[in-house]
Amino acid sequence: MQSLIHRMLRANEFYLLLVIVALSLIIQARSGQFFSANNIVDLANAMVVPGIFAVGAFLVLVSGGIDVSFPALASLAVYATTRILVDAGWSGGVWLPFLLAIAFGAILGAFNGLFTSRIAVPVLIITLGTANVFSGFMQGALGSVQIPNIPAGMSEFGRATLFVATNPASGLTSNMPVSFLLLIAVVVGAFLLLRYTKFGRGIYAIGGDESAASRAGFNVRRIKFWLYVIVGMTAAIAGLVRTSMMEQMHPTNLLGMELMVIAAVVLGGTAITGGTGTLTGAMLGTLLIVIVQNSMILVGIPTFWQGFALGVLIIVGTGISAVQLTRRSRKRSAALV
Repeated sequence: MQSLIHRMLRANEFYLLLVIVALSLIIQARSGQFFSANNIVDLANAMVVPGIFAVGAFLVLVSGGIDVSFPALASLAVYATTRILVDAGWSGGVWLPFLLAIAFGAILGAFNGLFTSRIAVPVLIITLGTANVFSGFMQGALGSVQIPNIPAGMSEFGRATLFVATNPASGLTSNMPVSFLLLIAVVVGAFLLLRYTKFGRGIYAIGGDESAASRAGFNVRRIKFWLYVIVGMTAAIAGLVRTSMMEQMHPTNLLGMELMVIAAVVLGGTAITGGTGTLTGAMLGTLLIVIVQNSMILVGIPTFWQGFALGVLIIVGTGISAVQLTRRSRKRSAALV
């Protein structure tokens, strides 16, 4: 029992959970609405897209890389999917949009994976470049414009609800979207991949020490390539969910989310240098960001202060990661002495 308590007190997730609870109680005390049924459902709804994005960002960060291209990748994959289906007059279910978007996401992810696994250039530089390539191709070659009428199957999926929550005091209602189940499925799939497969262990190994991972028998190039393919597929799923929930395709709607998502994952305890981190922490970090973005209005805080708070969280998150890295380096140095 004492060992369990000791591990819990050393875990970053424990302190992040305390921050979330404290912030929730403060908002509840000021507004009296935070723990209302419809606000909880609204938070779950707001978690879906950044949560799915966070899974992909987490996988890359754990591997020792950093990907800032996933919003542009998702935008291009979903725009191409929507444009093709609208032009073809598709009126069937949502299964074909998902298949097409995932296929495009895999192809674009392979583009990232090819460069990151073959070229000895910092991943940040590569993904900055591909982000511009993806967005430029979408806006230039495809002549992207807003598509107000998306296929019916996508719209129906975006409107589909598990249940409706009602606030007894105000009478406001909120819908729990079916897409929340998709977030759970993506998180569970990533957990099983990391916990029970050699590929998942290789992701952590590469993030810890790429040379040591290679000597241990992991095919570093192959793992990196397929990792970015998986991240591309994950990003495409998130993009299609966002488009379906909005019931329109806006080419630039997802652009700019990368900083928020990466900050959430780092806040959750994932080292910016790779090798350590948990999905639990990544989801808690995402929840904290979502609370800051969606619930501060309940206490009357203007929207521009939400941007300030997000910036502070980014600084705090990277600061925590830097402190953890310094401590690990000192421990290794002490062990060698």
